Amino acid sequence: MGEKQWGSRIGFLLATAGAAIGLGNLWKFPYLMGENGGFTFLVVYLIFVLILGLPCMMLEMSLGRYTGRDPIQSYKIVNPKAKIVGIFGVLAPFIILSYYSVIGGWLIKYVVSYVTTFNAPADFGAFIASPTTVIWHFIFMAMVIYVCYKGIGGIEKASKIMLPALFVLLIIIIFRSVSLKGSMEGIKFIFAPKKGFSLASVNAALGQVFYSLSLCMGITITYGSYLSKKENIPKSCAVVAGMDTLLAILAGIAIFPAVFVFGLEPGQGPGLVFVTLPKVFGAMSGGSIFAIAFFILMFFAALTSAIALLEVVVSFAIDSWGWSRNKSVAVMGIAVAVLGIPSALSSGLLADVTILNYSVFDFIGMISDNILLPIGGILMCYFIGWKFDITKLTDEMEQGCPNFKIKKLWIASIKYVAPILLIIVTVSGFVGVYHSITGM
Repeated sequence: MGEKQWGSRIGFLLATAGAAIGLGNLWKFPYLMGENGGFTFLVVYLIFVLILGLPCMMLEMSLGRYTGRDPIQSYKIVNPKAKIVGIFGVLAPFIILSYYSVIGGWLIKYVVSYVTTFNAPADFGAFIASPTTVIWHFIFMAMVIYVCYKGIGGIEKASKIMLPALFVLLIIIIFRSVSLKGSMEGIKFIFAPKKGFSLASVNAALGQVFYSLSLCMGITITYGSYLSKKENIPKSCAVVAGMDTLLAILAGIAIFPAVFVFGLEPGQGPGLVFVTLPKVFGAMSGGSIFAIAFFILMFFAALTSAIALLEVVVSFAIDSWGWSRNKSVAVMGIAVAVLGIPSALSSGLLADVTILNYSVFDFIGMISDNILLPIGGILMCYFIGWKFDITKLTDEMEQGCPNFKIKKLWIASIKYVAPILLIIVTVSGFVGVYHSITGM
């Protein structure tokens, strides 16, 4: 790589967890729990973490450490034909970051608005329709570029600050949220076992595991390539998955009690963060202070994930094209920022532009979420499980985990279980695309 390794185990774990803990995790996971059976959904989700999430994370992390290269070069070492998996794994984060950074820009705007006026922007719809969203998008990308420019050490330092701060801010907001009269309704919405758990709920849990743990985005391979041979990969993956799930549950406890206390709709997706919650903060004693804390929290979650996404692309440019880190960060960061301009304008100047019935913003997301990631996952399991000597990866894991007792189970999961589950995710995604295009 020509890159130094992670400076510490805690730095690596926080950086990897920060990559997984993103915006969708903080509002989507608890909402899915509430809408899909509460505690029953959580149990099914954890089962899928065990049989899909952890095996795929372990595969990617061990592959990264085994090759010491970016995703494309890693899969090329596995099999020349497997290079396509690596291409998907670099394209996906490049595309995802282009629109993810737009949302990051929205968060910066909200932090600035609350700090300067103690209120959210007056009209969210008018704000995202304004060309100024491009400026906020650029500011967010500049922050991402700066951290990646500092290299592995910069990523570690940022993660060591932001992840603990995120946790502390969540705890503060939880105390305020659950202290509100009537807050138990929000807790029951998330946790109480309820009727309505169905095959669709199972599919929702499966899809959430895939996206929540950032599988097949090249992140785990890239971060794994900086990993010491002494690191216990199975244990590290379990810690990251545990932190990811814990933070998502805590986010639900922080957000939904207040939403229910003030009689607002919990299922608004991004609207929950930018429209509903400002109403909650506005009606809450000391709400502006908690609003600042909340939007800083969301910003930290967005920034740590965005750093990881850019690092994948930077690692590719360093490995595959022989560029310096400075050149890679500058060129790739600017390219992502430029690609994100249409997404930033998709609610304003480009509001009338649709592609297959999707707005520009949603179409860019659809390409990564429904095509590149799940198909890349299926191909990953095929090439590693069936066209590669998978014992090379079990040997890699045993360097830091001499008693890797579930070796046979892990191999069976990669060869049989994970591909089946990933096919379900892929088919479900294409069905969703079909319904969107046809309106059926």
